[in-house]
Amino acid sequence: MDTTWMDIAAAHGALAVGLLVVGVVVVALLIGAFVLGVRVRRREPRPPRPDEQPRLPAEGPVREVRENREPAEVSKSENRLTAHDLPGHGNIPSRPSPSQERPRWTEGGSGSFGSGGT
Repeated sequence: MDTTWMDIAAAHGALAVGLLVVGVVVVALLIGAFVLGVRVRRREPRPPRPDEQPRLPAEGPVREVRENREPAEVSKSENRLTAHDLPGHGNIPSRPSPSQERPRWTEGGSGSFGSGGT
C-alpha cells in the first residue's frame, strides 16, 4: 500500500491548521487594539460644546501687519561664523525699514531667475 498521498494530505492539513491559528491570532490582536483604542478615547476630554468655542474679539478680527524690515548687519571676520557666534544665538534682530514702500523689480530686470533680457 502506498502511503505517499496520506503523507501529503497530512502535511497540507497541518498547514491549514497553522494558517487558521495565525488568522485567529490576527483577529484577536485587531479586537484588542480596538478595545484599547476605546479605552484611550474614553480617557480623553470631550470635544468643546458650541458655547465653549473661541469667540471673535469685540474690536473685530485681528489684521496682519505688513512692513518692510531691515536685518541687522553681521560683522565681517576671516573666520566662518556659526549660529552660536551671532548675537542672540542666531536669532538676528531686525528693525523697521525707514521706507515702507514695497521693493519692485527694475524695468528690464529679472524677476526670480534668468538674465533679465528680452
